[in-house]
Amino acid sequence: MSGLGKGITAASIGRMLMERGYKVTAIKIDPYINIDAGLMSPFQHGEVFILKDGGEVDLDLGNYERFLDVELTRDHNITTGKVYKTVIEKERRGEYLGKTVQIIPHITNEIKERIRTVAKESGCDVCVIEVGGTVGDIEGMPFLEAMRQLRNEEMGNIAFVHVTLAPTTTDGEQKTKPTQHSVKEMRALGLQPDIVSVRCTKPLREETKSKISLFCDVPVEGVVSNHDVDDVYQVPLLLEEQRTPLYLMKMLRLYPLEHRTDWVELIEKMVAIRDSVKMAIVGKYTTGSQGTTHMEDTYLSIREALKHAGIEAGAWPKISWIDAEELERSPAADLLADFDGILVPGGFGARGTCGKMAAIRYARENGIPYLGICFGMQLAVVEFCCHVLGLDGASSGEFGETPHPVITILPEQEGVEDMGATMRLGDYEAILREGSLAEEIYGSLRIVERHRHRYEVNPEYIPRIEEKGMIFSGKNRNRMEIAEIPGHPFFFSTQFHPEMKSRPGRPSPPFLAFVRAMRERAGKRG
Repeated sequence: MSGLGKGITAASIGRMLMERGYKVTAIKIDPYINIDAGLMSPFQHGEVFILKDGGEVDLDLGNYERFLDVELTRDHNITTGKVYKTVIEKERRGEYLGKTVQIIPHITNEIKERIRTVAKESGCDVCVIEVGGTVGDIEGMPFLEAMRQLRNEEMGNIAFVHVTLAPTTTDGEQKTKPTQHSVKEMRALGLQPDIVSVRCTKPLREETKSKISLFCDVPVEGVVSNHDVDDVYQVPLLLEEQRTPLYLMKMLRLYPLEHRTDWVELIEKMVAIRDSVKMAIVGKYTTGSQGTTHMEDTYLSIREALKHAGIEAGAWPKISWIDAEELERSPAADLLADFDGILVPGGFGARGTCGKMAAIRYARENGIPYLGICFGMQLAVVEFCCHVLGLDGASSGEFGETPHPVITILPEQEGVEDMGATMRLGDYEAILREGSLAEEIYGSLRIVERHRHRYEVNPEYIPRIEEKGMIFSGKNRNRMEIAEIPGHPFFFSTQFHPEMKSRPGRPSPPFLAFVRAMRERAGKRG
């Protein structure tokens, strides 16, 4: 079912195969009709992850990039919308030579062709494919049928891992019926799992494993306890302890080429950390529909980038999620005084912007380390223009008419009507200013980072802004990419999304610098 952990399980399997010397890539199949995840609400679907080629995709591809240390493309995300659009376009061009176009074979052939093309072009040894959704969903049927066909066509080169749920009753009994019925549904579709990865709160008991093995026709060694752990980065080691990678490799006729211990060393480094810093993320996607649930998936890559930086800096960022609208009702000092750092992430729309700017102003005036990302940089510029330059009514053109549009729409965005995949997306280069904090952070004068925005800093206001002390230390031609304030302990904001390229063991430079600045402040505060 959705949200059970298929993505983390798939990424973890891939990581353990990497540790044995194999080149691994991943594909995520999303059965929804959307072409991509770009127009989905963060409340419903979590963050939109941006790929190097500008693909707007499901957050699971972010997990794949982090676990496998690869850079994927939009072709690694297959959706119903993409598949049907392509088939219909082929039919309109007459490529099916008058045949009746049907789910089988035309839709299923398109799915298989896309999988094979990605696997071949990536040059991988192993391609991990996650089929999203829940078994039995109508929209997922063509993909499951394609998997059935693919297994017959690639006999001996495919193994099926089925992720299921084993809930625990109040008296501690682990129930196997959901797994039994799920596997029964799979088998009715012609799919027999080779491995059943069972999500549960506590380790799966041996008697529970035996029961699942018997009723689901899977060897006991193919029943995996995928129980809760302290951190998702521990899941690969959880599978390793049960020899799951070796069992899988045996089925696929793979033999270890080497046995690296990079991931083990990463976990050991994580476990050894004792220091921490307190930080606030001020956003507007921080509460669920009932107003109580923190929507951490909305800012998943930011959370992970902070984790990567914390591992390297030796201090865990303890995050408090602050609703921006709360800062419009209460003084910033009441909510933010105890934090070592403040981060304002990306977003769209006017709601909550006054609260975000209150947080930015508090960080600027009180010497608190500040990291702004995308919208967080734009609002940092707006706040600076309002309260340092004294430009009354300064704002962003995104919010309507303003006497001082210090943030304005990108020229190429004017007149664009379609919303899907039309922003400035993916990798772009930035040239950094010599002697700036940006150069110090990156250790280079040329960088490439990922973008997702329609608005930018208005070039007409740049001379006045820099005259008052905020400098733009990263540029792409006349497009401002980084804003910082020299003399402040740490005030750094980026138009791009550095969190998208952060990796375990190779943290994003701005996030690492931010955590180090917070640690320094925490040390001074005692």
